[in-house]
Amino acid sequence: MTEADYYSTIESVLDQIRPNIQMDGGDVELVRFQDGIVYVRLMGACVGCPASMYTVKLGIEQSIKDVLPEVIEVVTVDEEDN
Repeated sequence: MTEADYYSTIESVLDQIRPNIQMDGGDVELVRFQDGIVYVRLMGACVGCPASMYTVKLGIEQSIKDVLPEVIEVVTVDEEDN
């Protein structure tokens, strides 16, 4: 699988779960995929929300791992991080 394939697959998974995140006033953006780690940025109501880590680990990470088992984890980055 090429790097472009990974990005496309991850974006596809995010597109499937994004409506659920947006229903609560938030959103998620793929920042990068490197060494088996997916870096995402939470936006909107997700920023600073105490439940956001559950969203990342139980929602986003698990959904991506279901499709790409080689993914080690999903981590969040801040606004200024790339």
